Formats: sequence, structure tokens, C-alpha cells
Amino acid sequence: MDGYWLWWILAAVTIAAELMLGTFYLLAVGIAFAIGGVAALLGASLEIQLAVAGVLAVILTMIAHRWRLNRVVPQDPSHDLGQSVQVLGWRDDGTARVNYRGTQWDAELARAGEDRAETMYIVGMRGSTLLIADRRA
Repeated sequence: MDGYWLWWILAAVTIAAELMLGTFYLLAVGIAFAIGGVAALLGASLEIQLAVAGVLAVILTMIAHRWRLNRVVPQDPSHDLGQSVQVLGWRDDGTARVNYRGTQWDAELARAGEDRAETMYIVGMRGSTLLIADRRA
């Protein structure tokens, strides 16, 4: 079997693994392996094939990493402050179950003795628990 077929089989296996993981890093390595196969098809020596595939794997992995970092949006809880929530029910300990952004959240009163209402407002967060009050902060 010619060397370029080995590169392309390796590329196909790596890209197939990427399809199961979804990280884009193996996709970069798979593309580098495929280009290593092109180098083999063009008659490059094994050392050149390895150098091309290795250098491209590093470069393409760095590009994939930067692309991934640019697409990640940091969670900023401050955009939730002041938003209204619908209280589904109060518990005896002052906590509540509220509906916010299409799902149910745990919430608790920001200050003891706060008035309880059906519509409350987010004034803070403690982990994944919303701190709510009867008026906007």
C-alpha cells in the first residue's frame, strides 16, 4: 500500500473521532494528516511528510483553539439584574421556585422580611440561586 493511503486513512479515522467529540482539535490534526498524504502523493520523503503534518497539526490546532476562545461568551450575571421573574411557589423557609428564561430556578429573598409577590425582581445571584426582591435594585 502506498504511503499516502496510510496518511488518508489516519486522517479519516481522526476526523471520524472528531465527529464524535466535537472539539475541533482532532479536525485540525486530521486535516494536517490529509495534507501529509498529499505530500506523500507528490513524492516527498518520509521526513518531509512528517514535518509537514507535524507543523500543520500544531498551527491548525492553535487556530482551532483561538477560534474556540473567540466564540465562547463569558457568563456575565449582571445582565440578569433587574429582570422580572414569575414566582411559581413559596416554601416555608423563604425560598421560592421561579420561572425565568423559560426554565425553573431556585430563588431566595435578598433581605429577610421582604414582601412576597407573584412577580419579583432579580437583585443578585449566589451560585445558581437567584436573589430576588419585590422591587428592582
